Amino acid sequence: MANSPQAKKRARQAENSRIRNAGQRSNLRTFIKKVIAAVRAGDKDQAQAAFKSAVPVIDSAVNKGIIHKNKAARSKSRLNTRLRNMA
Repeated sequence: MANSPQAKKRARQAENSRIRNAGQRSNLRTFIKKVIAAVRAGDKDQAQAAFKSAVPVIDSAVNKGIIHKNKAARSKSRLNTRLRNMA
């Protein structure tokens, strides 16, 4: 348990960050799932629209430190490959 005042404050800040990050991570996963669902449904227009809306969310997660830049690149690449394979 935190004893010093600054350790107590850091514990509070860490908990707030954890909650905020969890929400943003969940939002990120939701956008990725929308692309995958559209691809599985075979709706190319909807899949492309979902991909275009997911890319900024993925990039934003990198800038906020939610995910690593290589994971973002890998996710975008895999989603783009799924889109290209629809044709």
